[in-house]
Amino acid sequence: MAKSQNILSCTEQVRVRFNETDPLGIVWHGHYIVYFEDGREAFGRQHGLTYLDIQKAGFVTPIVKSTCEHFLPLKYGETFRIVTTFVNSNSAKLIYKYELFNEENKLVCSGETIQVFLDSDNNLCLYNPEFFQEWKDKMGL
Repeated sequence: MAKSQNILSCTEQVRVRFNETDPLGIVWHGHYIVYFEDGREAFGRQHGLTYLDIQKAGFVTPIVKSTCEHFLPLKYGETFRIVTTFVNSNSAKLIYKYELFNEENKLVCSGETIQVFLDSDNNLCLYNPEFFQEWKDKMGL
């Protein structure tokens, strides 16, 4: 019998700031990657896997891949929500999917980031670090 997998996600509300818009009055495309980070930070706080937790365990998690697809624009003053979902993998990676929805609940943007674990000597970890595997077990992943 297959073990059911928990789906861990987090929703964060964000308001577009003036300095995030371009001369067209819409959010400059590069800020969406920052919004993804806002989502990861909120996810970490909610589920007990913050960057500080990772650093305390002696690791860093650089992004090795990011994707971002734009569907609708966001404008100054609008509020939107970021839904960040952890994608479980057997590999020693952190994979997150993102969906940004505007005030009308329309999908504005979606994307994904992949992070790997490096130890204190900047060596790539091929297996889940012990603290990460313990977190996954605690979360039922």
